[in-house]
Amino acid sequence: MVVIRLSRGGAKARPFFNIVVADKRTRRDGSFIERIGFYNPTSIEGEEGLRIAYDRLNHWKSVGAQASPTVYRLIKQAAKKAA
Repeated sequence: MVVIRLSRGGAKARPFFNIVVADKRTRRDGSFIERIGFYNPTSIEGEEGLRIAYDRLNHWKSVGAQASPTVYRLIKQAAKKAA
């Protein structure tokens, strides 16, 4: 099964997450199929904290990829902010 989930990067006490499409059986920070965005929970005012490539997101959802609960929440948050 293919999932859309977060992959952690950054430094200690300074997290940065990539939104990736990966096989469910791989490790959280392991190999992935495609990077479709990022999430920076520690972004300050004026910095971009969330970016998602919606065309790629819709493509992967159309072929059966499932979003993790956290990614699903971030997608809703980004859509609400864009509207």
